[in-house]
Amino acid sequence: MAQIMAKRQLSALDRFIERADGVLRTLSPNTSQAQRSSPAAAAEENRLESDQRRHVAGLMRVNHTGEVCAQALYQGQALTAQLPDVRDKMEQAAQEEIDHLVWCEERLQQLGSHTSRLNPAFYSLSFLLGAAAGLVGDKWSLGFVAATEERVCKHLQDHLQQLPEADEKSRAILEQMLSDERKHGDQALDAGGQDFPEPVKRIMSLVAKLMTETSYRV
Repeated sequence: MAQIMAKRQLSALDRFIERADGVLRTLSPNTSQAQRSSPAAAAEENRLESDQRRHVAGLMRVNHTGEVCAQALYQGQALTAQLPDVRDKMEQAAQEEIDHLVWCEERLQQLGSHTSRLNPAFYSLSFLLGAAAGLVGDKWSLGFVAATEERVCKHLQDHLQQLPEADEKSRAILEQMLSDERKHGDQALDAGGQDFPEPVKRIMSLVAKLMTETSYRV
């Protein structure tokens, strides 16, 4: 509680510095620290064929970019959320998503690959969307989180099906991410989020498809 009160008493300059630090940590490699150890740590590293390794790297790059977007979304919403308790939920969710960001980055390094070079652009777009959602109202802001997490869960389920059977490390990461994302979506709805209509969700799916197809390659 004391930590929350201290955060509310930060000056405007302090908050700007805090958020600038969050941006740099999200977009700069090897600067974020996970609170939980990677689920891949206990999984065996089995041999993958070169084409399998490239495909898995592409999938994990997509998931890493998704976590970059999640960080930006939550940070944007926390900036404009109207109720303090909603702002705190956004900031806590962003902290939990850092684990996913670090796990995906570690796995990409193990695969000898890299994060997407388009991450700064996706971060900027997601931050603006999150801030706009927060301005519209907390009910819609939380609903946007729930709808986004629903899209993320569908991507994770698809990626789990695409993973080579031998890739136990990537599978362990994605399974834990799927569990966490479902929890975040449920929490957003339980906190009063508006369940978006299907036409809106379909538009969000089209935007997500653009992100996945580009970050898989670049």
